[in-house]
Order: sequence, then C-alpha cells, then structure tokens
Amino acid sequence: MPDRAPHATSTTERGSFCHARCDCGWRGPARRARSQARTDAERHQAASESDPKHPLE
Repeated sequence: MPDRAPHATSTTERGSFCHARCDCGWRGPARRARSQARTDAERHQAASESDPKHPLE
C-alpha cells in the first residue's frame, strides 16, 4: 500500500452540516454547502503544499 499524503483531506456530514477534515488534525468550519466544505479542504491542502510548516488552521 503506498504511503498516504500527510494532508489527505475528506468531508464528513453531521446532520445538515458538512465539514472538511485532514489527517494532520485540521478541521474546517461546518458548512451547509458540501461544495464549500470541499473548497475549504482544497485550500488547506494547497496551503500545506506551498508552506511545509503550514499551521493547523
């Protein structure tokens, strides 16, 4: 099995809200729109790739 990226993101739903989360421990805000939660995850991943010392936001 190949190694997973240190910032592997996913989205989870709880009730009518969705949030992004990452293997590094980061968790995005609750969103009603799944697309916005996915955008949060993409932004986190892009920030972590451009800055290896990217803090958990």
